Amino acid sequence: MILVDTSSWIHMLRPSGDPTVRARVEAALTSGQACWCPPVQLELWNGARGHKERAVLRKLAGALPEVPIDEDVWKAAYDLARRARSRGVTVPAIDLIIAACAIRHGTALESSDSDFDLLASADEPIS
Repeated sequence: MILVDTSSWIHMLRPSGDPTVRARVEAALTSGQACWCPPVQLELWNGARGHKERAVLRKLAGALPEVPIDEDVWKAAYDLARRARSRGVTVPAIDLIIAACAIRHGTALESSDSDFDLLASADEPIS
């Protein structure tokens, strides 16, 4: 499974999105490996522009598997935040939750968000 982050979905949804990122998301969708989690869905619904994007999100909601945010994900997020911060890395809480979700459920993480690069550069595994 590949947990697709909000940043990559945005490239997929928007005509001006990066074609390289779009191709990676399309490959994940075509292979049946793409999934998402509640925080990603929340970010997408919060930023949806117009009827067309909302229609795509409804379609995705009916087709994509959802990896849950359970107590173990929360514990992993707390630990990830603590370890990253101890190395001087601070990222938004929502990204910590998404990264912890990928770690907990053993999925790869498709993202074009530099915050996940910061976590990786702090020797924090995110996939």
